[in-house]
Amino acid sequence: MLVGTNYVLKGEPCLGLYELNYQAPDNSGFHRYQIILVIRDDHPAEYRKDLGPSKKFKGIDQFRIPGGVIDEQTSKIYIEHTVTELQDIANHMRVKGRWDKRELSGANKIRE
Repeated sequence: MLVGTNYVLKGEPCLGLYELNYQAPDNSGFHRYQIILVIRDDHPAEYRKDLGPSKKFKGIDQFRIPGGVIDEQTSKIYIEHTVTELQDIANHMRVKGRWDKRELSGANKIRE
């Protein structure tokens, strides 16, 4: 179960930040949402911010930025970033626009 929250703090430990397109609750069309997972009282809490109609983000990929890692042996979570750090990365990714998926996957190197 995931707890929701209506605020995040800049220096809070951040498990991840996602920018995804979802149908708006009022069925007015798809909107881009910034979803931030923070750790509160040793449990993840989710914050969602409506960034507006997804049309405004044409040419910009949806993305997920991890802010920590889970040790598969102990199941312990290690947080490596704060809310502000991941928001800065997200701002940079939005400015960059679309990513070349072949470059990211290394597919370009297979042909060489």
